[in-house]
Amino acid sequence: MKRVLVTGASGMLGSQLLLDAPAGCTTIGTDLRPDAPVTVPGVDLADPLAVSGLFDSHGPFDAVLHCAAWTAVDLAEEKVAEARRANATACAVLAAECARRGTRLVAVSTDFVFDGTASTPYTVNAPTNPVSVYGLTKLEGEQAILSLHGANSAIARTQWLYGPRGRHFPGTMLQLAKDKKQLKVVHDQVGSPTSTLELSPALWDLARSTECGVFHAACEGQASWFEFACETFHLAGVQGLEVTPCTTADFPRPARRPAYSTLDCSRLTKLRGKPLQHWRDALATYLKETN
Repeated sequence: MKRVLVTGASGMLGSQLLLDAPAGCTTIGTDLRPDAPVTVPGVDLADPLAVSGLFDSHGPFDAVLHCAAWTAVDLAEEKVAEARRANATACAVLAAECARRGTRLVAVSTDFVFDGTASTPYTVNAPTNPVSVYGLTKLEGEQAILSLHGANSAIARTQWLYGPRGRHFPGTMLQLAKDKKQLKVVHDQVGSPTSTLELSPALWDLARSTECGVFHAACEGQASWFEFACETFHLAGVQGLEVTPCTTADFPRPARRPAYSTLDCSRLTKLRGKPLQHWRDALATYLKETN
């Protein structure tokens, strides 16, 4: 690949993709934020004319890594139209443009397309049933891509992301630990904490591949938010903090979360010849590299 477009390039994942670009590959980063430190700021990906102009001005692209999304899960419950424009309409516009130009598209999706009622990891073919506006609009984006450009696109569903840049759970926990002596953390939601340091190379592998359809891309193993927090404090050497488990009902939020959303990543493992690291190892690597 010689030239790749990365959307959402100033975000936690997009910025990591830019850093991990293969040797000899030119990356063009875009982000809707007009002040974003990227190649092309302020492009509305839900506007067909704007997207066509982006391809005309900065292409041709061998692939598009689509990370841009509405990720404010709770706010999406009241801002439905805005969330749908960012998560569904933008996917449809990009997919149509990529199809027209013969460009491979790799789009990042989420475990929120599932309802969380399973007790074993969700396979790529498991029935979807989102229980939030965020999950619904992300699923609509998936469906648009597969409908309009299914012959040369891949959907990468991931979950519980954190990384060197941006706001995320480990960072929030460590910040709270500076001022708190006691913390309660939800113990009845289970998933796979996933580092962008692990996910980014996997997405580049998908961009180089010719395989299409849905992939699950998360770190190995599973944990509750409580277990994730405890491991973060342990690895960071936090002492004198009392951490106790609680239920989702103790911290009601506008949007429902899947209670269980661990992903079966065997298809991606087969494609790459290796899985993403176990979440505990990936967390240790992240904390070592950022502290």
